[in-house]
Amino acid sequence: MRRGLRLLAGLVLGTVAGIAAASTAAQTTLRFNVLLDGDPIGQHRFELRESGPTREVLSQADFRVRLLFLDLYRYRHTATERWLGNCLEALNARTDDNGEIETVAARRSGDGLVVDATRTQGRHGGCVRSFAYWNPRILDGGRLLNAQTGAYQPIRVLPLGEERVPVRGRLESTRRYRLMGEGVEIDLWYAGEDWVALESRAGDGRRLRYELL
Repeated sequence: MRRGLRLLAGLVLGTVAGIAAASTAAQTTLRFNVLLDGDPIGQHRFELRESGPTREVLSQADFRVRLLFLDLYRYRHTATERWLGNCLEALNARTDDNGEIETVAARRSGDGLVVDATRTQGRHGGCVRSFAYWNPRILDGGRLLNAQTGAYQPIRVLPLGEERVPVRGRLESTRRYRLMGEGVEIDLWYAGEDWVALESRAGDGRRLRYELL
């Protein structure tokens, strides 16, 4: 279970103006309840601050899987990202994955994004994006940067059509998409431009789901 959750949680990191959340003209907050096989295990919070074409995003996740009074698994992740338009300019992340610490630092240098992570280093040209589910432009496909590992992963996007799903206690019309790549199969739901849900399978076949609060 630990390995499956680690791989999945590392991808679930990462609104645009118009998100249906508590917001002002310059700041938007999204909070998701995180469930494992229907049982709540924590929350993931996103805060976006916008100034012209620049966005700053703070992502904070805290998951805990318990059996009676014992912690079987604990995951804590904090990341800050700076975007210019739809392209990532800088990222700093720290993850405590059940006591295993990983860090990722990335910054724009010239025409590339330089990444220095616990597992990998690299330089990536062009417009780099992370697994920023709040930004529907990631559905264009291509490669996405994993904010836990620093890997720059090829991703394919499969549209799965329209679907009505519960959002904050009400059925909403949404469009469903599946992100696929090596070790990645994640379903996303959008109501218009707004990200409202996520679901995937951990490595042991258990279901991880995000529901908008």
